[in-house]
Amino acid sequence: MIRQVWLNLLGNAVKYSGNREPAKIRVDYQQQPDGGHQFTVSDNGAGFDMAYAGKLFGVFQRLHKASDYPGTGIGLASVRRVLTRHGGRIWAEAEPDVGATFHFYLPPAVDADKQGPSA
Repeated sequence: MIRQVWLNLLGNAVKYSGNREPAKIRVDYQQQPDGGHQFTVSDNGAGFDMAYAGKLFGVFQRLHKASDYPGTGIGLASVRRVLTRHGGRIWAEAEPDVGATFHFYLPPAVDADKQGPSA
């Protein structure tokens, strides 16, 4: 399921920055003080107006015309659903014609410290 998160976020970064020369996509990671994990995918693509950020993760919600960028409008909704099921969350920052940055957080593995070596 986490694989699908990466496929959607990286796929969107490629799709929305494809018209840039050069297109730039960056992936970052930072371990959090609570032991959780924060990942970031950013691009220099189309971006979006933050006034519409509340619509980003809704099913069939699109901030760009389908004729400009193909898609179904379910990718980010699926990403949010997967992350929520894993106890995580996702949020975004963007500026039109500058690019977008998507951050997602996953908590430390439950019971990771309680598991001993396999017998």
